[in-house]
Amino acid sequence: MCCQKNATKSGVSVYASGEQSMMDASQQRRHQLLLPVLKLFVRCGITPNLLTGLSLICGIGFCFTFGQTWEGARLVSFGLLLLHVLLDGIDGPLARFQGTAGNRGSFTDTTSDQLVVAFTTITLIHYQTVNVVSGGLYLLFYTVVVVFAMIRSSLAIPYSWLVRPRFFVYAWIPIDVYFLPGTLNYLLWLCVLPLAWKSITGFYKIQKQL
Repeated sequence: MCCQKNATKSGVSVYASGEQSMMDASQQRRHQLLLPVLKLFVRCGITPNLLTGLSLICGIGFCFTFGQTWEGARLVSFGLLLLHVLLDGIDGPLARFQGTAGNRGSFTDTTSDQLVVAFTTITLIHYQTVNVVSGGLYLLFYTVVVVFAMIRSSLAIPYSWLVRPRFFVYAWIPIDVYFLPGTLNYLLWLCVLPLAWKSITGFYKIQKQL
């Protein structure tokens, strides 16, 4: 449940040293895996911000197609959500490959990700895939954790671990729709618990630092 692209020019990190080492290793593996794609994007003039924008459009596109009744609408919606995830996983490595990774790009990417979390959660509530309580609490605490992460980054307070379980939720949506209806609510409740805990501890850490 821990994932964040937050390489900054200033060297400020929201991770403690142990998790930072794990994130650095993960980024290095992704760089090696995506190197041919990154070189292609550079040759084509594709920028990290462009990928972030396309990722946001795909995420919002899921919301507009998820509840449609025309044939294949659900498959299109899940395809758009998958494309959102894939593009979101490339913009960070591309920025590092081009040497442009920094606070501005990290803020843009995080804001885009959070907008997709908000829109998808509201969409799932609207179409009664999840109920208002579990969906509302998930969105509330997810937003608080992300905002506190930004604040902690600016204050140079390292996070020991950062909960961002959106990928688990995204992956479970088609499982809920096609195989296990109603189970996404249980997953959201499981996500709410650590998100609420990180919200509380994040608040006290920031309050203590001010």
